[in-house]
Amino acid sequence: MAELEGQGGGGVVADPRGVLRQGRAFLDFLWDIAKPEQEVRLAATENLLRHLREGRKEDELQYALKRLVEGLGATREAARPGFSLALAQVLQAFEEIPMCSVLEQIKEKHDLERVKKKLVRRAAFGNFFGVMALFQSGRLVKDRKVLLESIQLLQQLSHHQEHLRDLPHKTLIDIMSEVPETVFKEVLFDILQSDLSSAFTSPENLHLLLVGIQKFPGVLKPANLKKLFGSHTVVNEENIPRLMELLQSAAKSEKKDKKLPGVVFNLLQVSLKEDAFELFWKEGVENGLLKEKSGPVSHTCYRLLGSALPLLSLEQLQMVLKGKVMQQYGEHVVTTQFPDRFKFASEMESYIDEFLSSCDDPERQLAVMIGFSTLTNQGNPVLPGSSRVIRHLQPMALHKYIDWLKDMFLRPDLDCCLDFSSNRQKQNQENVKIAQHKIARLRKWIIQRLATIIESSAQKEERLVMDISRFCFFHAFFEAKKKTFQIRETNVLLSEPLDEQAHSVAENYLFGLLQTLNTLTVLGDTAKAAALREKHVHGVTADGKLWIFLLVEYANKLLSSEHVKAVKPFTKGQRDAWERTLQAVKNLQKENKSDSAKVIAFQQLLLLMAICLFKNQSETMDVLSDLLKCTERAFSKDPKKKKTGNAEPGWVEVMVEILLSLLAQPSLLIRRITKSVFVRICPNLTKRGLQLILDVLDPYQEQNEESAVVVMEESDKKVKSAQNMDEEGSKDSSDEDDTEEESDSGDEEKNGEVDDDFRSQLMNVLQAGNALGGEESDEELDDEAMMALDKNISALFAEQQKRIQEKKNAKERIRKEEILRRDFKIKVLDLIEAFLVKQPENPLVFDVIEPLLQVIEQCMTSDSEKQEVDFLQKTAHIFQNSLCRTKQYCKRVDALQEDLHAFVERLVNKACKHTESSVALYYFSASLYLLKVLRGNVSDKSPAPPASLPEKQSNTTPQACQLLSTGCLDMERVTVIYQQALTQFLTKRNSALTSSMFCDLFRRFPIMCKPLVDILVKSITAGARQHQQAQACLLLHDVLLLRELKLFMTEEEWEELIRESISQVTKNLKTVGKCILKAEKEKVAKSLELLNFLLKTVTDQKLCVTLTELDKVLVALNQPEGIGKSARLDSLYWNVMHWLNYMKPKKEKTANKPVQEAEPLKRKKKGFLPETKKRKNRKKGVQESGTAPAASEDGEPAAPEEQPLGTETPKQKKGPVRRSNKHKNQNRGVRENGVTMAGSGEETVNGGHAVADKKKKKNMNRKRKGDAGSEDKQVPAAKKTKGSVSQETQQKQGKAKKKRKGKKSPVLQE
Repeated sequence: MAELEGQGGGGVVADPRGVLRQGRAFLDFLWDIAKPEQEVRLAATENLLRHLREGRKEDELQYALKRLVEGLGATREAARPGFSLALAQVLQAFEEIPMCSVLEQIKEKHDLERVKKKLVRRAAFGNFFGVMALFQSGRLVKDRKVLLESIQLLQQLSHHQEHLRDLPHKTLIDIMSEVPETVFKEVLFDILQSDLSSAFTSPENLHLLLVGIQKFPGVLKPANLKKLFGSHTVVNEENIPRLMELLQSAAKSEKKDKKLPGVVFNLLQVSLKEDAFELFWKEGVENGLLKEKSGPVSHTCYRLLGSALPLLSLEQLQMVLKGKVMQQYGEHVVTTQFPDRFKFASEMESYIDEFLSSCDDPERQLAVMIGFSTLTNQGNPVLPGSSRVIRHLQPMALHKYIDWLKDMFLRPDLDCCLDFSSNRQKQNQENVKIAQHKIARLRKWIIQRLATIIESSAQKEERLVMDISRFCFFHAFFEAKKKTFQIRETNVLLSEPLDEQAHSVAENYLFGLLQTLNTLTVLGDTAKAAALREKHVHGVTADGKLWIFLLVEYANKLLSSEHVKAVKPFTKGQRDAWERTLQAVKNLQKENKSDSAKVIAFQQLLLLMAICLFKNQSETMDVLSDLLKCTERAFSKDPKKKKTGNAEPGWVEVMVEILLSLLAQPSLLIRRITKSVFVRICPNLTKRGLQLILDVLDPYQEQNEESAVVVMEESDKKVKSAQNMDEEGSKDSSDEDDTEEESDSGDEEKNGEVDDDFRSQLMNVLQAGNALGGEESDEELDDEAMMALDKNISALFAEQQKRIQEKKNAKERIRKEEILRRDFKIKVLDLIEAFLVKQPENPLVFDVIEPLLQVIEQCMTSDSEKQEVDFLQKTAHIFQNSLCRTKQYCKRVDALQEDLHAFVERLVNKACKHTESSVALYYFSASLYLLKVLRGNVSDKSPAPPASLPEKQSNTTPQACQLLSTGCLDMERVTVIYQQALTQFLTKRNSALTSSMFCDLFRRFPIMCKPLVDILVKSITAGARQHQQAQACLLLHDVLLLRELKLFMTEEEWEELIRESISQVTKNLKTVGKCILKAEKEKVAKSLELLNFLLKTVTDQKLCVTLTELDKVLVALNQPEGIGKSARLDSLYWNVMHWLNYMKPKKEKTANKPVQEAEPLKRKKKGFLPETKKRKNRKKGVQESGTAPAASEDGEPAAPEEQPLGTETPKQKKGPVRRSNKHKNQNRGVRENGVTMAGSGEETVNGGHAVADKKKKKNMNRKRKGDAGSEDKQVPAAKKTKGSVSQETQQKQGKAKKKRKGKKSPVLQE
């Protein structure tokens, strides 16, 4: 068994037949089956089956079976199911394998009786997964003998619960579910009879019995049940107590799994089969399980309730949904809080959703929805009003549910509700108003429920949507005086009248419903509706009418009726405005379709203001009157009315002012319609209208209108928050006030600043009371004077505290107004973004650039509050994505050429003068946007191009003309602007400009490369600092990489540019000293990168450039005082030297050792020091280190690499070695002891490979005692300077150490 640990179940197995020698792939499949990754295991199983099928080798099949059986008891959890599945697949694929033999192998390999105690767990799992493999193969049911033995084995494994828990019982139940009734009767019934007869002793045996009763009703008849445990049925009054004990035990065992135990669900099914469900539910669940006050048991009851819904009839559903389980579930949802305790609401909602989706009976669906809607906590249903389970309701059930909701709203029936109250609510409730409180909560939930039905994806018709909208609108703004058949909502009068708060709640939900209608897709199955859906039209009916228009028509009908009255009646002026609005809408519907966007915009806004007239009459009247005048002027056919003087604003300006005032409203519907209207009137926007929007964003301007907007919005929010406080208590308000006062006084004391007026007043009070007299002043004050003094002082301090509090309140008010003002600006940004997206070709886009830049600049320097950061991020996002990076731009700039060029110059100058690079980047990006606009426009004057194309390229490159085109761009003027900017960037020490800005300029406008490249070349040496010189190299490298640059230059100009660039880099590298500073290393790195490209260009294009001076400079850089030890610089350096035919020396892996002659190594005599350890050799090495290098074969002085080894310290820098053309593509040298030889590629030091091979053979046959000479080769050069005494002492220490060293004798490396 210990062999299994090596492979996670597949150990090393004896292989007498040689299967292991046949191939590695077959064994890899068996190894991969034990991997922890499921995908790897499945793939290995498939590959193993394919291999066995294709090979059809008996020895491989038997070996695979043996390995798979052994792997069933693997130590790793992931390996056991992998081997079990693989064994099942093999048995299924090869039916000639006898099942009995496999079972015998499993029993023999994992014998529970003979195995050691510490291996019992592995043996138990091996037997269990073996039975699982037999069952999963699908052949277990066919072989009765193996089936019987497997059941017996599972019964035996059931005693090992500490290892397997209830896995054997679950497997036994699964096998029973697949066995035919005849096989169960003839084979299994006798062996399982003991378990079935003891069903009431354990949950496992009870589960077995329940599954048998449902699966084999012909075998487990009532008569046989009587023989087994003494009763004809399982669920009866006598067995209920024992059943509940077993269910409690099963529920507690499933605590961690959070699922319904199988035995509980099967008992539910058996009770339904035996017609004993009512007994089971009332006596067993409600009076049995539910009384056990524990979380797992209670959750089991809730899960049983949810699981029973699909199985129950209509009468049983009504009984269950009004029972104690439902009530306790509601209390659990209300009292349980996240995240400390588990809340069951989401799980129960999934049960309801599953039931409604699978049930086709509308009556049962309706019963479940009404049941959960009547489970209320003081009138408020536990089911969330926004629950989406209604999307599965049948149309009939949905209609009936809506009718029930309306009836409950009109005539609340609290008696039909399963209402409950928590302990805290019982303590705080008032008996006088509890009924009205419940009705108000119920009606609020019903309105929300009706509004969310329209939002849901349930199947609904236009008639249903309009019916719900009319109902909500009527009860939000109207009341019925008496019934009338003309208005359906008055057929049933309210049993309890709505108060003001209920009307306000209905108003809020109505505006949410209007928002849903505004975005609702077209309903219906007609061809016209399908066509509108394809066009993505929202907010209209199938015949093209706006939903809000239908509601306005309904409101007009209500106003004209005598049987209803408005909650807030209209005055004569308001009614006149209402009539004018309706007339204006009718006139707009008659307008031409050519101006449809403008018509829809005014129509939407007029209808919205008409609805708002019912809610905020005084505020809406001003907006509505202005809107009506604006509509009349916008669509007037009289040209005199359309033309306005400079003093009187146009209709677009008036409309913009109206939209800005509406944008401050807290209603999401109003804000979205405002944005929609603005998008439709964008083509008519004027410069004055745009300026009104931009003035809001001006950080240096405060407007009175904006302050009024802020105050209005703040008051609205306060009212709205007050409406949402109906469920919260105010018991902590006094404590908060006390805490605030204490903190205020503490702050005042902490500041230590006292007002001079207060000090003088305090002195006057003390002097009036004679408290500042002489030493005997205290004795002169009597009690009455002392009390009067204390009273005056306390009054003075109270006034001072009041003044302090007023100052703090004023500061808090200013802070809140600033927050609201900034929030309003964020909303205005939506209008700016809409304008830039919808009208990118409008010349007014240029007026947006500077205001956005001012906002970005101001936000960069202000505080870093979250709202301020959001405002900045949104502004920057709009500026970059909606403006600078847009593909569409203005095509009509002939009249604006001079202004745009001046604008470019102003933007670039501001970018240069700024101190923050982050802000300068936006100014520079704006200038590039203007360059794109100017270049993309075609000038009428068609100026001559600044440069002519080369003759060769003018015919071969058709895109050259397009690249050379400048449009309306004044190249001379623009060139001067960017030359100054580039010069400042490269010469000024602290510049806000960055290299990425100019990289973007060169990449987007290659035509700017040639005028600016000379500055880059000169700045390689003329840069202000080393950083600027590095940036010049970087920019020049990027420019030279652009293919478009050669299109603007002749061959002579290109060659001269390369020559001058190499010359400047050479001069720059001459000034390099020791690379200590980071900036100098950066300069060298960028210079080498540029030089690498330049030399590559010279080589590839065969340019005539002299490199003699560069060669000398680069060779000098390789000295120890050159570029230093940076790995990056070293790599860049040798990349450059490659183009000059120099070769990088290879690194030494070990210290330098003296070169020995190519004599055969002599074996060391025992008891003598080796020659290299003697003192005279050390002195000789010191003398040789001062000798001159020997001459090479060519007669030239030997290179540093050719000097005798050992004469150079490890810290010496290797010089470059030039490659001859003869050996350029041959072997570059032979490497010995980490040194690269640059001589002939055929000769090697010390005999080369032949000597190395000879040494290897000698070392293989050498005795265990190491060679002292070889030991000496491993000693670093630094250690050889020690005295001979210490060396002898080290040599004599421990023969064992020498033996270990002897095995490590080095071999000459190639």
